[in-house]
Amino acid sequence: MPNLQLRIPPPVVAAVAALLMWVIAWALPALRLMLPGRFLFAMAILISGMLIILAGLIEFRRARTSVNPLKPETASSLVVEGVYGLTRNPMYLGLAVILIAWAVLLANPLCLVVVPLFIVYMNRFQIIPEEKVLNLLFESEFKRYRTQVRRWL
Repeated sequence: MPNLQLRIPPPVVAAVAALLMWVIAWALPALRLMLPGRFLFAMAILISGMLIILAGLIEFRRARTSVNPLKPETASSLVVEGVYGLTRNPMYLGLAVILIAWAVLLANPLCLVVVPLFIVYMNRFQIIPEEKVLNLLFESEFKRYRTQVRRWL
């Protein structure tokens, strides 16, 4: 298996997960639930996920540091303000929330299984490698931050 660490942009990983969810819903229509108001509920969740991502992007821009998740070594500062005081990975959390919104819209409970798979993938191939680089770049500051703020929530 090729080394996938820091190779696939997280939005692409989320898009593949969303496609997998759609395939599950399409292949197993008997599992579809009747959820009145699911469109509005899914939209509320979607907007929440988008706002979480936007909050993360704004903090990166304020800090004038790189937002490229495939090249964490280009980070010029460790961002710990704003939403980064609640989660170390708001942009990835936002993608997971968007996947939950998609599962609600698809109304197939089996689709929700993909969300933990997305999280496991992100931990293994994106977040842990990023954290190794951040630990090298920001040493004690990152170690302190890591003990104060959770990876996801």
